[in-house]
Amino acid sequence: MSSVNLPSTVRWNDLTHPVVAGLISVIVNYGGTFILVFQAAKVAGLSPELTASWVWSVSIGVGVTGLFLSWLTREPIITAWSTPAAAFLVTALASTPYAEAVGAYLMSAAAFVVLGLSGGFERLIRLIPPGVASGLLAGILLQFGIKAFGCMSIDPVLGSLLIVTYVVLKRFSARYAVVGILVLGLLFLLMQDRVDLSGLTLTLAAPVFTMPAFSLNALLSVAFPLFLITLTGQYLPGMLVLRNDGFKTSANPIVTVTGLGSLLMAPFGSHAFNIAAITAAIATGREAHEDRSKRWIGGVAAGVGYILVGVFGVTLAAVFMAFPATFISTLAGLALLGTIGGSLATALADSKTREASLITFLAAAANITLLGIGGAFWGLVIGLVAHALLNGAPPRRGRPAIAVPAAATVLKRE
Repeated sequence: MSSVNLPSTVRWNDLTHPVVAGLISVIVNYGGTFILVFQAAKVAGLSPELTASWVWSVSIGVGVTGLFLSWLTREPIITAWSTPAAAFLVTALASTPYAEAVGAYLMSAAAFVVLGLSGGFERLIRLIPPGVASGLLAGILLQFGIKAFGCMSIDPVLGSLLIVTYVVLKRFSARYAVVGILVLGLLFLLMQDRVDLSGLTLTLAAPVFTMPAFSLNALLSVAFPLFLITLTGQYLPGMLVLRNDGFKTSANPIVTVTGLGSLLMAPFGSHAFNIAAITAAIATGREAHEDRSKRWIGGVAAGVGYILVGVFGVTLAAVFMAFPATFISTLAGLALLGTIGGSLATALADSKTREASLITFLAAAANITLLGIGGAFWGLVIGLVAHALLNGAPPRRGRPAIAVPAAATVLKRE
């Protein structure tokens, strides 16, 4: 995977779409879910300095690992912080001292390094039938597609403008559909003065080291749930996104590198980062580039975007969160339409496994939450059970099979 021939294989016109796809994934991540980090920091009673350090560590860590993995593999390996883990920490940090929480982050990250080096996760991924995997992905992404059109009831002018623009551009210039709605949407918001940036100033973030503390309580109440939630809610669907779009990179180096990155950044506040799931699909599909071999550029662009945000800490994160929620939701949903459609087509293509794939899709779309574990995990479990029952080998009828040779033996004796 040498990069010596890179200048001759990647031309300027190859950059636009994957770069925009990578940057959209960054905008959607910060604008959509990063508020959970600030909520968790507030619950923990963290100072502005520690909060800025958390933003710095998770953004730099995500950016460096995603950039490195994308460059190394020549595949769009989009990394992100663990969103379900951040939601979990909103409640967990209320009763856990911050130093012990940092110790729990370290234990969880170390477990991911061991998992990546062992190769166990890659073997698990290979056991999942393609139809079930595609149904799971389509079910996870369905909510984003619905929200893209649901925003019309909240902000009909903006929603209608983005949707109509997307459809028109798809008809006449499909390659520029996502780029077009991003640019037009930003211009529309600026013209209406709906993005207030007047109070923002660029300030460099300063990492703050926290000496970790270890306790049995933090291990059981923070580290173990953090590991399980990130594994089932991020790594599993994230790898299925890559597989669905035809990328074959092993999960082992991804889990190992992101685990090592989390281990290094944990003392500065980073709770966990991993391969992205939802936002990864924005940069892995055909909308990012018709040529699959050029989509890795989107991973590099996203990595650079995260690093820039990390350098300026809370400031640029606040910029992305200043965008209206309707704009973020519609942008994400329209950018994912191609992936949702492709996943559904793959899930329902084989008539033999269609029902199991459909069950997986509906179970994932229902977003079941049990025992503190999110919908991606339960959608997969239900889908695998359905696939095994509907498409597994039928039980053998033992008695007639035994009777035949027995009867033959009797005839031979006679």
